[in-house]
Amino acid sequence: MSANSVDEKHHHAASQGGHDDHHHHGLFGHHAGGNLALAFFLNLGFTLIELVGGLLTNSVAILSDALHDFGDSFSLGLAWYMQKLSGRHPTANYTYGFRRYTLFSALLNAVVLLTGSVFVLVESVERLFSPAETNAQGMFLLAIVGVVVNGFAALRLKKGHSLNEKMVSLHLLEDVLGWVAVLIGSVVMMLTDLTWLDPALSLGISIFILVNVVRNLRKALRVLLQGKPDGVDEKAIRQALTDLPGVVRIHDLHIWSMDSEYIVLSVHLVVAESTDRPAWQDLRQKAHDTLTALGIDHATIEMEYESERCSWCD
Repeated sequence: MSANSVDEKHHHAASQGGHDDHHHHGLFGHHAGGNLALAFFLNLGFTLIELVGGLLTNSVAILSDALHDFGDSFSLGLAWYMQKLSGRHPTANYTYGFRRYTLFSALLNAVVLLTGSVFVLVESVERLFSPAETNAQGMFLLAIVGVVVNGFAALRLKKGHSLNEKMVSLHLLEDVLGWVAVLIGSVVMMLTDLTWLDPALSLGISIFILVNVVRNLRKALRVLLQGKPDGVDEKAIRQALTDLPGVVRIHDLHIWSMDSEYIVLSVHLVVAESTDRPAWQDLRQKAHDTLTALGIDHATIEMEYESERCSWCD
């Protein structure tokens, strides 16, 4: 006796008669794309100013922040471009669509930031033991511009509706904090002779960047290796499905994510022999409703009687 399976998207396809729902799951809408474009050009333009200003003021703190902002510009540019790619329809060769372009973007960004941060760390340590004169006044002026530019971009994205805009906004707020540190450091250097403060600030900013990059890289690799998404309670899912009337047990449960946001699940429900096949549809719908309530975006549910032997059992 063959098993009966179904693969559906609960939020839209079931209720709209197969209506194409890719616009609900695209990475960004047109408004989000506009916000990202504005943030990208602001960030990129200021990064170039930072590079020149960092060299003129001889400040490794500003150069390390320039590196961070370059990484942000890289992320924003890729995210803006991925908006178009990730919204494309699935094809015969790419049946899941193109949502993982965002993962590719995260991995590239991590490599760029890791490489640059290590370079700045080495330079900062050398400067810490052999401090060089820096232009504190120039640092002060650049820091003010940095707080304004990054703050404006962060607030603009914070007003967006997509989770991606809000996440990028948080990243830019980190930049604002970095520039506040440079601002305070430049004031202290103008009032004192603490020339070692510049490389110390650079060291702190670089370590902060590295910690965040490693954390995000681990998340990206977890998605790439199809690990269980953060925030998903597998035990709660198992219990909720097992508690459904007519379900004897479940097996072959797999949970993964396409891009750290869109969560996919597949499972086998073993039903009692007394459950007639017409009742399967109702049970399956209850299972989908249960999974939706638990944060699953897309589920494939296969059902079978106790007497059936599943060749794909785990």
